[in-house]
Amino acid sequence: MTTKFTLPPLPYAYDALGPYMSAETLEFHHDKHHQAYVTNGEKLLEGSGLEILPLEDIVKESFGKNAGLFNNAGQHYNHVHFWNWMKPNGGGKSLPGKLAAKIDEDLGGFNKFRADFINAGTTQFGSGWAWLSLNNQSGKLEVTKTANGESPLVHGGKPLLGVDVWEHSYYIDYRNARPKYLEAWFDNLVNWEHVEHMFEEASA
Repeated sequence: MTTKFTLPPLPYAYDALGPYMSAETLEFHHDKHHQAYVTNGEKLLEGSGLEILPLEDIVKESFGKNAGLFNNAGQHYNHVHFWNWMKPNGGGKSLPGKLAAKIDEDLGGFNKFRADFINAGTTQFGSGWAWLSLNNQSGKLEVTKTANGESPLVHGGKPLLGVDVWEHSYYIDYRNARPKYLEAWFDNLVNWEHVEHMFEEASA
């Protein structure tokens, strides 16, 4: 990103993720919701004293101190990666070798990880996210959930994969069937190459 608060273009066409995520959902989610986080975050950054920091540090430094800025910066950070955590013809069980081995070691294998990840998203009360992250202290993978715009960044971890369970992410396509959305998302849209890229960065 050239600036901290810039709406990135989608890395695929609006209709590329169908039938699992519709063009209408992407148009509203990317063009309206993410744009609002960018617009509001840019305004709230002015005069905050955090202007010189990169986005990741703005998220960390504003957490618990500047709620308005944090909400928008946190959601902007989450969404910058969310678009890249998906791709057409994604999902499947063929994960990159090092990542697959780490999931086996820390999370009890792919099937248990899948079940735990979907359960985290299903049981997140209200708006929020479900995550696969690398714990900074233990060096182990974790499946967690957070409310609103929070992420593992502010809880001692590095996000590797996240799914948005705010209603605007799925309501057009799945109405109130959040578990159905999560299963379709995990099995058909996840871009494991981007997960691997973030895993390698976090492990360096």
